[in-house]
Amino acid sequence: MNILDKVKKVPGGLMIIPLLIGAFMNTFFPQSLEIGGFTTATFKTGANALLGAFLFCNGAQISLKQAGISLKKGFALTLIKFLIGAGIGWLVNLIFGEIGFLTITPVAIIASLTNSNGGLYAALASEYGDSTDVGAVSILSINDGPFLTMVALGATGIAKIPFIALVATIVPIIIGFVLGNLDEKIAKFLKPGTEILIPFFAFPLGANLDFKNLLAAGIPGILLGIICTLLTGLGGYLIMKLLKVKNPGVGWAIGTTAGNSVGTPAALLALGAITEKVSTLATGQLTAAIIVTALFAPLLTDHFSKKHAKSQAV
Repeated sequence: MNILDKVKKVPGGLMIIPLLIGAFMNTFFPQSLEIGGFTTATFKTGANALLGAFLFCNGAQISLKQAGISLKKGFALTLIKFLIGAGIGWLVNLIFGEIGFLTITPVAIIASLTNSNGGLYAALASEYGDSTDVGAVSILSINDGPFLTMVALGATGIAKIPFIALVATIVPIIIGFVLGNLDEKIAKFLKPGTEILIPFFAFPLGANLDFKNLLAAGIPGILLGIICTLLTGLGGYLIMKLLKVKNPGVGWAIGTTAGNSVGTPAALLALGAITEKVSTLATGQLTAAIIVTALFAPLLTDHFSKKHAKSQAV
């Protein structure tokens, strides 16, 4: 039937197809994923464990001399996401106020644009880049949570959150890195995991999304997702070109919004930083942005990666 070949023909297919199936199941048949046991652990709640194993396997592929390259890429991608998101959010707030442009709130803009889906980035980097691109997630993970959004809004009281998140992400990569450099056979043994595990963590990530929320957010939410992919993805692409990396097209993979960004408005509301109306609007818009960016970022990553490959072949 050539199912695998057909899946791979879709840009980022190993990630996107399982993710969409997971979202479909969660939207229309949610109880089927919550029967417990191995089924729920594999298809609903196991994303973090599987993603950790994926990062472990990728860490083993990074040679000692490549570690600095991964850090450089990670810092550059994290910085560009923050500058674009904070800058646009600040400008929208200055001109249109807290309700924002077309009801797209500055809070939603900052939370969406400064925050990226580390799992999707890692999967795309693995497919279109190399181990140093995947390793960049060790730094990029600092934006996987509310901290940078809080910083952008001037609420810096929870600075411990990103440190924990960063350490939690780095540990599997470091252990894999150490073992892979101590023994080349370990690196070779773990290499298949850099591809095999992708659909396994993609499905449960999707199984925590609901297409109904996309419809509820309407045009503002969809527009936010498109803005996030186009602006921050382009920023990532340009910064990677500036660094003269092997495939700058991988930079488009940061044009996403992470699933945990939907909790940022509630965290800001608890701090008294925003109103309940803004929190409600922003939460719906972020939910839509998560789905939209998960669809569009792989398409652009695929397009610009293939375009770069063709230009190199000439």
